Amino acid sequence: MNARATAILVAALLLSGCGSGQKDDGRTTVVFWHSFVSSTVPAFNELVRKFEAEHPTIRLKAQYLPTGDGLIQKLITAVQSRTAPDVCWIHADFLDKLVEADAIYRMDQFLQRPDGLSVEDMTDFFPALLDGATWRDTLYALPMEATSLALFYNRDSFKRAGLDPYRPPQTWDELRSYARQLTVDEGMDGTIEQYGFFVPVFPSSGPLNIWMNLQWIPFLWQAGGEEVNKDQTRLLINSDAGVQALTLWKNIYDDLDFSRYGLAHDVGFASQNLAMIMDGPWDLPRFRQMRDIDWAVAPLPAGPAGRATYIAGEHMALFKQTEHPNEAWTFVKWMVSADVQAQFSMSSGYLPVRKSVLEREDYKAFLAGDPA
Repeated sequence: MNARATAILVAALLLSGCGSGQKDDGRTTVVFWHSFVSSTVPAFNELVRKFEAEHPTIRLKAQYLPTGDGLIQKLITAVQSRTAPDVCWIHADFLDKLVEADAIYRMDQFLQRPDGLSVEDMTDFFPALLDGATWRDTLYALPMEATSLALFYNRDSFKRAGLDPYRPPQTWDELRSYARQLTVDEGMDGTIEQYGFFVPVFPSSGPLNIWMNLQWIPFLWQAGGEEVNKDQTRLLINSDAGVQALTLWKNIYDDLDFSRYGLAHDVGFASQNLAMIMDGPWDLPRFRQMRDIDWAVAPLPAGPAGRATYIAGEHMALFKQTEHPNEAWTFVKWMVSADVQAQFSMSSGYLPVRKSVLEREDYKAFLAGDPA
């Protein structure tokens, strides 16, 4: 192959991964980058099929990318090389970087169109989710799904430890006490067969740094603290509340000698090496398939200032490099509709982004039959 042919082939391969609006059997291709975990990919793939059936002129090309720092680096490279997707899921923590790079549209450029969303539609979103997609009073994305954090626990492990399987820990003191009681060294030989609680301590950079922060901040709130002051001019993590929250984690970590544990939290829970973990709704489809474990979900234990958890999720942003913004907007608008949100929540485990979903009879029936 000569140099010119090689260059043409490389260029074609590069373009195949970007939002260039290429045609396929007369359809316009919309490229969507996401980082859905494996347990929710089947539910999303079903949505892709449904969207394409309802929009026969559009082909939705969904591509998986690792989340966290890897996704940020990929997006930076794509924007600079003009190979950005049409739509990408993003986290609130790097929204400002995309805005400063002039990479994504303001949402009002689509919301105010004749085929946009009404005021009633916008007030139907949970406000905290729109806040997460807003930078300096301007909305740049729409929420795709919502997540929260809860305590998952193994009722069988509770029974073996002499604990009430229908009464998970209610306070920080009980969380620490239960974690000790649920840690098992069967042979009394220093080999721990079951740890009572997964303490989510990860490196401060890498794909899990956001995940660690999302799990620790609710404990800061439970102690009555905040991350920053209202003017956003001073960090408040190093407060009495922050010290209390970090001390709790450190105490449990030391109680269990947790530095010796090496599995991921979800793998450990599924293999019954962990009795309690903190996790979100995205793993519900996977855990529902575990037939040999009696597990349940409960609110996080209360701290000195009460109960607290987060509401977060991923957002959809439309990139300015798209050659087909109308088709890209069609997908985003469809994804946030109440019908789609209800279906996706029931099949994936994610929480819906619109309040009206909670009033649907089919969704009420789903909740009644699925306590988790």
